[in-house]
Amino acid sequence: MPYTPILATLGYIFSPDRSRVLLVHRTARGPTDPHYGKFNGLGGKVERDEDVYAGLCRELNEEAGIRVTSAELAGTVSWPGFGKHGEDWFGFVFRVFAFTGTPPAANEDGPLEWVEVGRVLDLPLWEGDRFFLPLVFDFAAKPFHGVMPYLNGSPTGWRVSTVGGEIDGTS
Repeated sequence: MPYTPILATLGYIFSPDRSRVLLVHRTARGPTDPHYGKFNGLGGKVERDEDVYAGLCRELNEEAGIRVTSAELAGTVSWPGFGKHGEDWFGFVFRVFAFTGTPPAANEDGPLEWVEVGRVLDLPLWEGDRFFLPLVFDFAAKPFHGVMPYLNGSPTGWRVSTVGGEIDGTS
């Protein structure tokens, strides 16, 4: 059977000195939101008529009011079973290093907060984010490509490879 996931972007927007990252604290939609209370990067579904980078730029403009001027692909993550009803998701994860515009204090999902990179893993996050975020925050890391199956809202494993052929993770 072909793999037909929902395609999405996930952007981590860094301050000019790269010491802080802009995150959304998902508190505005209430406890029925599967992301409720969690901190996350910004992004969303890629639309049918756009490429992945255009999708990232559109989403970051919609969610943070910014125009991306410098970004790079940090990696990709396949999340089989991640969706609310077990849908498969495939995310293109970007580092955003420069932009124009000023992010608002909040968007429709909740407050936007500049967080020290060293504090991010101490925040309430999706459990699986802890596996790939160190790769996102390592600016010298090669692009990564991971698979993180989900079951009942939790990851059941993590496998990752890099362009250089290195393999890490757990199953």
